[in-house]
Amino acid sequence: MSLHRNVLIETVGLRVEDLVCDAGPHDAPFEEQHAEACVAILDSGAFRYRSGAGAALLVPGSCLLGNAGACFECSHEHHRGDRCLSFHFRADCLEDAAASVSGLRRATFGSAHLPARAANLPLLSRALVARDREDGELLEECAFELLVHALGGGEPNAGAARVSRRDGERIAEAVRIIDRTPDTAPGIETLAAAVHTSPFHFLRTFKQVVGMPPRQYVLYARLTRAARRIATTMDAIGGIALDCGFGDLSTFARQFRRAFGCRPQEYRARMRRSAH
Repeated sequence: MSLHRNVLIETVGLRVEDLVCDAGPHDAPFEEQHAEACVAILDSGAFRYRSGAGAALLVPGSCLLGNAGACFECSHEHHRGDRCLSFHFRADCLEDAAASVSGLRRATFGSAHLPARAANLPLLSRALVARDREDGELLEECAFELLVHALGGGEPNAGAARVSRRDGERIAEAVRIIDRTPDTAPGIETLAAAVHTSPFHFLRTFKQVVGMPPRQYVLYARLTRAARRIATTMDAIGGIALDCGFGDLSTFARQFRRAFGCRPQEYRARMRRSAH
């Protein structure tokens, strides 16, 4: 097993790392400890995370949450490798962020993760674009937004911890199928057959683990891919929409605006301004 760690920025209160791990099912998990509070966006791959705050199967679009000093364990039971954008916050920074969260009594995370949710898409996409663009200023901006969001807590996906290992394997494989080609992702019955379960059981378990139904996750994956291309290339918006699986430009524009709060052209202009 190897872990490639690339420090993108480091300030008095913050360190941001691009982490690429190649651990797989045959690598034994071992106990580690968070030196600082941590929020990590899972960009690709899947792994199971356990800490004192709970356990979860993390998939792309979900966020690992770690409290300073807490012990944890990661295991890649379903396939090899993952990539995370990891934000580490020192105590003063954490306290400052906690002060801005209404009703928060302690500057700690109450759950082990934030599940993938459509509402998180704009912020997570912006952070990943900042990583790809090596934009330290935008990364720092995203870091503090993400910390406040995580401390405020999306509702934890409590059902994920009760999913059996076999069902976890099935959902991890389904997510992998979707993420490989979100533009041509198969339907529910095909996905369920591919992971050897019934459509009903697949639907119920997928939402438990991932935090949203399969159809919504496919849309999430398509919009994520489209947003990154819009922000980092000058490719035609219509071509990006078709490449990412949207049948027509009007449908894409409507879905994009619903997720990001602006039209694709406005998003491109905004992201280009933030780069200067």
